[in-house]
Amino acid sequence: SAPIVQQTSNYATLREIEGRLKSIRNIEKITKTMKIVASTKLTRAQKAMNESRTYGQTSNTVYDEAETKAMEGENQKKLLVVCSSDKGLCGGIHSGLTRAVRRLMNEEPADYDLVILGEKCKAQLSRGNAKQISLTFSNIGKDIPTFADAQAIADQISLLSQDYAETKIMYNKFVNAQAYEPTVIPAYSEEAVTQSPNFSSFEVDQEVLANLQEYSLANSLFWALAEGHACEQSARRNAMDNASKNAGDMIDRYQILFNRTRQAVITGELVEIITGAAASEG
Repeated sequence: SAPIVQQTSNYATLREIEGRLKSIRNIEKITKTMKIVASTKLTRAQKAMNESRTYGQTSNTVYDEAETKAMEGENQKKLLVVCSSDKGLCGGIHSGLTRAVRRLMNEEPADYDLVILGEKCKAQLSRGNAKQISLTFSNIGKDIPTFADAQAIADQISLLSQDYAETKIMYNKFVNAQAYEPTVIPAYSEEAVTQSPNFSSFEVDQEVLANLQEYSLANSLFWALAEGHACEQSARRNAMDNASKNAGDMIDRYQILFNRTRQAVITGELVEIITGAAASEG
């Protein structure tokens, strides 16, 4: 009987285990609800993403047909636009994008300026690249991105005083509901477009060219934001699904611990009663 009594004293009290079980069950309810919400939003986000691809891919087709290339020259700055969002609880989607940005900057050394959409990547890149950040935007990712949002961002980027040799937009590309990957799409300067080998075949007036460049930047930003939003909702759904499964596993373990502890307490009390009764009879 002594080992049993000693064993029960080593366990957490039943009240503590019961309190922990209650809190984990509440967390499980929250994560399951968030998973359902994310699944609903993902369906809408995928629809918007498919529509936005038409915008971005059309601009890319023009550049591909014109054989547009980035301007080459000494000491020319490059602009890197990073498309993240303000929201978390979606796994490592933002930190993965930050690592991809730093990897790109190491593999292709240049004088980069950064434009960051969303607070998450801004916070991460501010630690080591604060001096390179030229422009930031917040309130990104609260709802499905619209072309008006992308146009407003493109307007602000076009107001930057620096003339960049090359502009790159980095975003999370939607592969499937379980996978995404950081991807770069180019956005060329007005000078780079005019010097394209096949640009003359498009018969674009010089006065329209500046508007075309800004419009194609907005198209690409809209595509990048819509894809990134779909990736975020997918990652959040997966994260909440994993959190719910982990909570379920913890509930099972604590339920077993609770049952064993309660059994040990009951056994210990029975032993004390029997021992006391035997002593009184003696």
